[in-house]
Amino acid sequence: MEPSRDIERLLEIMAALRQPDTGCPWDIVQTFETIKPYTIEEAYEVADAIERHDMDDLCDELGDLLLQVVFHARIAEEAGEFSFGDVVEAVTRKMIRRHPHVFARSDADTPEAVKLQWDEIKRAEKADRRQRRMRRGLPQDADASHLGSVQRSFPALVEALKLQERAAKVGFDWSKPEPILDKIEEEITELRQALKDGDQRKVADELGDLIFAVVNIGRHVGTDPEMALRGTNTKFRRRFGHIEQELEAGGESLDVASLERMEELWQAAKAIERQLT
Repeated sequence: MEPSRDIERLLEIMAALRQPDTGCPWDIVQTFETIKPYTIEEAYEVADAIERHDMDDLCDELGDLLLQVVFHARIAEEAGEFSFGDVVEAVTRKMIRRHPHVFARSDADTPEAVKLQWDEIKRAEKADRRQRRMRRGLPQDADASHLGSVQRSFPALVEALKLQERAAKVGFDWSKPEPILDKIEEEITELRQALKDGDQRKVADELGDLIFAVVNIGRHVGTDPEMALRGTNTKFRRRFGHIEQELEAGGESLDVASLERMEELWQAAKAIERQLT
């Protein structure tokens, strides 16, 4: 078996890995449920490579993510449900259908018009999906409410953002960001009171409200909160790494360094970053 640029070779490799008698013992026993965490993990690793502007890693991680798609499709094919070809056909049909301004005739010639057209097409698709499920004798979606399309399996920050976006579509939204800042201050006050009362359940509740409000301000100022937090995480890694390196260079260690010493090095890391930028 030789590597190839042809997707067919990847499909052949996955089929070989899943062969009951000659395949890989680990791959053979996997199911949709067992590989789902890996699929999510690979998507995050793609995002990480993009944030680091590491094109070598991005190429590699996109391959890993593609492998997850092939893996799921192979399991489905073995169950007689659908194949990788069906996946490709479905997404190409969807992209053609959702872009009539490119592949057919349409008056949508601005980003705003395209967005409205996209929403109309998705509504039609949802109605068609309901009909297909009925023909197959499948139950209708458990949650057909306005917020029902927001998956509960999303990471919490992503779910919060999408819930707010869906609510905003029907006018349930702040008109500008300033009142959200007031809401954030209100939530901080309520969190302080919960901490003072020592009510752990209330603390968790108020903390959730505060984070939800912070997500909302990010949406209103055009900053994806997930990406903003990931950027801060990267910054924290970098600055903490500076602390660790400086301590090691001076014969010290994290275990015995005082908080004051670590704070001193943290501020030094910030100063270095300001100079570089």
